[in-house]
Amino acid sequence: MSGHELNLSDFDYHLPPDRIAQSPARPRDASRLMVLDRRTGEISHRRFHELPDLLAPDDLLVVNDTRVIPAAFTARRAGGARIEGCFLRALDGGLWEVLLAGRGRIRVGEMLALVDAAGEARAEVELVARGERGAWQVRPPAAADPVALLAAVGRPPLPPYIRRRGVADPLAAADREDYQTIYARRDGAVAAPTAGLHFTPQVLQRMETRGIERATVTLQVGLGTFQPIRAERLAEHVMHEEFVEIGADAAERINRARAAGRRIVAVGTTTVRALESAAEKGPGPFFPVRAMSGWTRLFIRPPYEFKVTGALLTNFHLPRSTLLVLVSAFAGRERVLAAYEEAVRAGYRFYSYGDAMLMT
Repeated sequence: MSGHELNLSDFDYHLPPDRIAQSPARPRDASRLMVLDRRTGEISHRRFHELPDLLAPDDLLVVNDTRVIPAAFTARRAGGARIEGCFLRALDGGLWEVLLAGRGRIRVGEMLALVDAAGEARAEVELVARGERGAWQVRPPAAADPVALLAAVGRPPLPPYIRRRGVADPLAAADREDYQTIYARRDGAVAAPTAGLHFTPQVLQRMETRGIERATVTLQVGLGTFQPIRAERLAEHVMHEEFVEIGADAAERINRARAAGRRIVAVGTTTVRALESAAEKGPGPFFPVRAMSGWTRLFIRPPYEFKVTGALLTNFHLPRSTLLVLVSAFAGRERVLAAYEEAVRAGYRFYSYGDAMLMT
């Protein structure tokens, strides 16, 4: 089946609700790890702490160092009604793009008070313009730094399938650390690069001991990554835009490894999108990765020729999502869906706080 013939319904599967993980494994590297050989379809069942032994010493591991900001917030209208929101990104002219959801019609020109966990107002924003799919442009206080203000009023922007009983929920208190990779450095993401959540200092140390090199890229994950595709034909889907930064040192490490015939192991679909977005046609048989700082709308769907990625470490993704489409392009739709069926049968935990899969 060629890529232009693929429909959204081709990327569906049944998942019992109790398989959606509500908290991570403890310790993180105790999560299960399904290993899928994409050439043969062979599956084996391991634990994440075994990952260093499943990789070759000359592999290059590439991770996304984006850091999740506390982008979810609560706002209060002049009449006292509450609105739930999520910061998406800073725009030109000092504006912010946010998602807003609440009862009653909200209007351009309205002022909303951002409140902290105790319900105290900490700042006001003005609604400037309505965008698409619940997005708004708002004007924050003059020269307000999003990260600093959100640190005072925000909380981790968990996906809607992770349920919490308010700020008093013990799991909610742990989310600030749980919903962050241990190597997160660059503020800006509003969703976690979840494949990296399984790493512990011990796993990284064992990789270093085995001589497995690591390179770092940045892709600021947006909420669009986890939103369902709305077009029935994949060819009609317009991918959301996300910011990518790959430094000269990382590009050099990646290109040097590939020139030596070493495998590039991408941690997460966000890392794959960053690498493939930066690949350009070179004079030789392979596509070198360029240092870049800019935006990507790359939608990876079957059939796609991967130019950089040699193996992929990822989580189990939602049906009908761009992430499931990407991993299907990498390992084959039929093999991926068969592996997901096996994961359901074997009791794997799914989605952001769930178990992992290594596709080799």
